Amino acid sequence: MQYILFVGIIIAIIIIAKLLSWPFKLIFKLVANILIGLVLILLVNIFGSPIGLHIPFNTITALVAGILGIPGVILLVIFNYII
Repeated sequence: MQYILFVGIIIAIIIIAKLLSWPFKLIFKLVANILIGLVLILLVNIFGSPIGLHIPFNTITALVAGILGIPGVILLVIFNYII
């Protein structure tokens, strides 16, 4: 009887740990995307300035670059050329 209780507690701990680890992975991925997006926006502003390409760094561009990452920065460059 004690062994069944012990195994049940171990399984419950594993399930709880797995459920709590998902948000940390999501937060880590979002922070990594924000940093990559920030660096890419800065690189676009540095190397794009001779051809008139400038992406302002504000809340909207930070969110787009942070959530979408590299495709978000490419989207911002395309929007900059269209508008």
